[in-house]
Amino acid sequence: MRFLVPTLLLACTMQTTLAAPAAQPADLFDFWLGDWQVSWRNADGTTGKARNHVARILDGNVIEERFEEDAGDPAPLLKGRSLSVRDAAGLWRQAWADNQGGFFALSASVDGDKRLFSTALTAAGAEVKGQRMVFHDITPDAFTWDWEGTTDGGRTWKLLWRLAYRR
Repeated sequence: MRFLVPTLLLACTMQTTLAAPAAQPADLFDFWLGDWQVSWRNADGTTGKARNHVARILDGNVIEERFEEDAGDPAPLLKGRSLSVRDAAGLWRQAWADNQGGFFALSASVDGDKRLFSTALTAAGAEVKGQRMVFHDITPDAFTWDWEGTTDGGRTWKLLWRLAYRR
């Protein structure tokens, strides 16, 4: 019985994912375009810093992100790239890769005034895991970006990393 619950939960999640969602606006992530100064609080209380350049490329159909942690931060410095594209069905997808071996394939959704990119949920023993980025408190010159994780199929989410973006 204890293995049946995660399997059923994953099956229900996969079933939901297979339903045809409504197309998303082409400008859903335009707030993100531009050059950003990024900061966050490290576990030791110090402030981490980075810059992030986000631009439309490939005839304006793809959003490219170039994230680079400031050279003054302790090694290893995180450097990452993402490509976000609105697919033929009108849904936003993102692929992220970084210099520390990270790779994520994500799909976009909207929750009120929040914009999200989420990984697929996967069963791992008794847990159903996933991760997501949440863009919120969006203004023309600032927003907050949260990286969150779940182990219960998305019923609850835990904050893993919070970044403050400023132009």
